[in-house]
Amino acid sequence: MQAGKPVLYSFFRSSCSWRVRIVLALKGIDYEMVPINLIKDGGQQFSEEFQTLNPMKQVPALKIDGIVIGQSNLSVLKQVGQENQLPWAQKVITSGFNALEQILQSTAGKYCVGDEVTMADVCLAPQVANAERFKVDLSPYPTISRINKALLALEAFQVSHPCRQPDTPAELRA
Repeated sequence: MQAGKPVLYSFFRSSCSWRVRIVLALKGIDYEMVPINLIKDGGQQFSEEFQTLNPMKQVPALKIDGIVIGQSNLSVLKQVGQENQLPWAQKVITSGFNALEQILQSTAGKYCVGDEVTMADVCLAPQVANAERFKVDLSPYPTISRINKALLALEAFQVSHPCRQPDTPAELRA
């Protein structure tokens, strides 16, 4: 296998893709971005070309040295159905945030676990963005909100943010 620059197949608003972008930025790994629009043309992840790359037909897919690693959770939203997405997402996010806010009382420093960025933080920022997207009231979660604000001040979280991706629609760009 020939080593080369990693290739990230990503959709700007995918929280799973954002987590991968955050980690790549934190680690200082230069990569090539290939946008896969999950909406356009019925979903570009269903194209024959992409299915050959990732038979799961999901983003993100990260190709490193010829090996493709993939993961996603958009398929859950599709199963819930368009009309049920908002209440379902609000219920699931609120349930998780209720538990997390309590846990953070004993683990949080500047970030979720002390004063160093951990995997918990990499997951938190995209989930807070999902909460905002699905109109979850964040006022009951002051610790989550404080940590998210600190994370979004970090360069790795800024450069990887969905509003700063090459495939972000103009109206959603920062």
